[in-house]
Amino acid sequence: MNTEDNIITFESYYDPMLAHIVRTRLEANGILCFIADENTIGANPLYNQAVGGVKLKIFERDLQKCKDILASEGDLHEQDHYGINEENTYVVCPYCASTNVSNIIKDESKEQWSDFLNSIVNLVNPLH
Repeated sequence: MNTEDNIITFESYYDPMLAHIVRTRLEANGILCFIADENTIGANPLYNQAVGGVKLKIFERDLQKCKDILASEGDLHEQDHYGINEENTYVVCPYCASTNVSNIIKDESKEQWSDFLNSIVNLVNPLH
């Protein structure tokens, strides 16, 4: 087996969507690649640390070409998922330029009270 046919992990991501965005950028440039461990993390997100994230796999022969493609197309960091367009004050996704992005703030005051009451009831009369 030729060493150029080895499949290697190019990068690991903790966000499966970001892994797919990078995968499609590479495939658009003719690089054969695939995503590994996405189903494991999708079934139980707590396994993310144990598995090491969603892995983008490529052929070893394409390593430098992949680095060049991603370097030429801009920065893809997970902490930069959302940016603010100062002109229109819309939240804009830097990867797909969608303005259909929202930050939902959940009112947890009712849930906190019900959790508190539930803990008191279970403390007084535990279920065995």
